[in-house]
Amino acid sequence: MAWAWLLVVVAGLLETGFAVCLKLSHGLTRLFPTLAFAAFALASFGLLTLALRKLDVGPAYAVWTGLGAAGTAVYGMVFLGDVVSTLKILSITLVIVGVVGLQLSGSGGH
Repeated sequence: MAWAWLLVVVAGLLETGFAVCLKLSHGLTRLFPTLAFAAFALASFGLLTLALRKLDVGPAYAVWTGLGAAGTAVYGMVFLGDVVSTLKILSITLVIVGVVGLQLSGSGGH
């Protein structure tokens, strides 16, 4: 089952990639970011699908979206000039704590 959680983590990181590429595609009008968006999205959903064979959907989906959201927010602040604030950093930290809590909550899988 540990491999299934690893797949969820990688899928969450790939979700960050597809969100960032979606932004950079400017409404899917730029070819390379649009193709990268599609590749990241397909890979992310594919890995999540594989992980869901062994994990409960609620915690796995929450971890996937939480990591994707936190990763995207951090990437935006570091590389895209998004506003950085104490509240934003605290909120990202709380998302990560929630993700860890869900993973540790004992998702027994099938």
